[in-house]
Amino acid sequence: MDLRSGINLGGFLSQCEHSQQHYEEFITRKDLETISNWGFDHVRLPIDYEVFETEDASEIVSGYEKVKEVVEWAKDNNLSIILDLHKAYGYDFNNAGEEANSLFKSEKLQDRFIALWDKISKYFKDYDNVAFELLNEVVEEENADAWNKLIAKTVKAIRKNAPDSYIIYGGIQWNSAKTLKFLEQPLDDKIMFTFHFYEPLLFTHQKAYWVKTMDPEWVVNYPGTKEDYYTRSKIIGDQGKAVYESGLDYIGQNLIEDLVQDAINAAKNAGVKLYCGEFGVIDQAPIEDTLRWFSDVNEVFSKYNIGYAIWNYKEKDFGISGSHYESIREDLLKVWTNKTKECSV
Repeated sequence: MDLRSGINLGGFLSQCEHSQQHYEEFITRKDLETISNWGFDHVRLPIDYEVFETEDASEIVSGYEKVKEVVEWAKDNNLSIILDLHKAYGYDFNNAGEEANSLFKSEKLQDRFIALWDKISKYFKDYDNVAFELLNEVVEEENADAWNKLIAKTVKAIRKNAPDSYIIYGGIQWNSAKTLKFLEQPLDDKIMFTFHFYEPLLFTHQKAYWVKTMDPEWVVNYPGTKEDYYTRSKIIGDQGKAVYESGLDYIGQNLIEDLVQDAINAAKNAGVKLYCGEFGVIDQAPIEDTLRWFSDVNEVFSKYNIGYAIWNYKEKDFGISGSHYESIREDLLKVWTNKTKECSV
């Protein structure tokens, strides 16, 4: 299975209107052909639980059939595919509050989570181009131990059905690189650790309406000096902490390599491959700086043999297929797909 250079299909079966019309129109076979022709070797498919089951946990047959269709589109185009449970019943990475995020406080909800993965892995166990990603992002620091326990139970359930499939999972605090060290030793050798990377967030998420402390008037360039970054990173709070706590005089590739190092060390200590499931730049950022950021991140990932999937193929404020990226798209594709890396798993 190749997981070297991939792209996310966010907004298709996740973070979307869950209707048949949307499923049929948002992504088609043609899109998978385009992704393959661009030179990618895999896609990451975020999927909300609503695709697979109703609120009372009844199976949605048409949902499984839709995902199967996408898996087969990928296979027909020589693409591997990661099935990422983006939102589980009882858990939403958007930090929706204690009531919505009750998974780790409810044995009943954890049993439901494991049962869903049991069904998914049974359904897709015979596809050699499929990997399973347990949960998109765990947010809270206090759930580190509970997450490890749920991982162990879920991996055991999947292994009864799919002993040879790769299973992917990450740490807490929105899958940050620095929290992989809290993961317990994997149960077998077909596990991959994953992290997400959007640093410096002040640049990659500038003007993002959902970051309440982000001033929509700021124009942030990359790379930059601490004078460019420190004050505004402090204003955006915890999400800017990685920058102003770095102590670096220059915010560029040095920061990227420094922040990824914790993930590299954790994966090495655990004896597993390392994968970045999401990284990207909002379509409000200066376009040439966007190219520079992607080039720097790719150089670090290549240096340390880290496979990845870009966020995002279409829309969601990051869509590479959108008009914002048109002037640099060919250059970006050269950065992402014209390289020699040994990330096959």
